[in-house]
Amino acid sequence: MIGKNLQKLRKQKSLTQEALAEAVGVARQTIAKWEAGESTPDLEISGRLASALEVTLDDLVNAPEYELDSRPGMRGKHMFGVVTVGDKGQIVIPVRARRVFNIHPGDQLMVLGDENSGIALVDAKFFMSVAEGIKNGI
Repeated sequence: MIGKNLQKLRKQKSLTQEALAEAVGVARQTIAKWEAGESTPDLEISGRLASALEVTLDDLVNAPEYELDSRPGMRGKHMFGVVTVGDKGQIVIPVRARRVFNIHPGDQLMVLGDENSGIALVDAKFFMSVAEGIKNGI
C-alpha cells in the first residue's frame, strides 16, 4: 500500500521522483522501487516522506488509496469502513478512527441523528461547548 500511496501523494504535490528523492535524501531509483513495490522505506525515511508530502505517517503507510483523493474539500474526510451493530446496539469504532480522532476508553460521545441523513458521533465536551456558545449568543 505504501508504494501506491507514495506515488499518488507525490503526483498530487506535482513532484517528480527526483525532487522527492532530493527532499528526503535518497536516489531517484529508490523512490521508483518503493512506488513499484520492489522495496519499502525504513521508518526514519518514511517519516521524512510523510513530512515532505505533508501527510501523517499513518496515512502514508495505511490509508486506502481512495482516501488520499485530492479533490477540493476532501482533506480531513475519512471513510473508516463498515461496523456491525450488536444485539444491544453497541458498535466498535475502528482503530484507525479512534487514532485519528483521539478517542480513548471512557471518552463520552454525543449521538446526533437526522432521520434523512443518518447518525453522527461528536465529542460530548465539544458539543456542550458549542451548545453553551449558542445559548449565550456567541
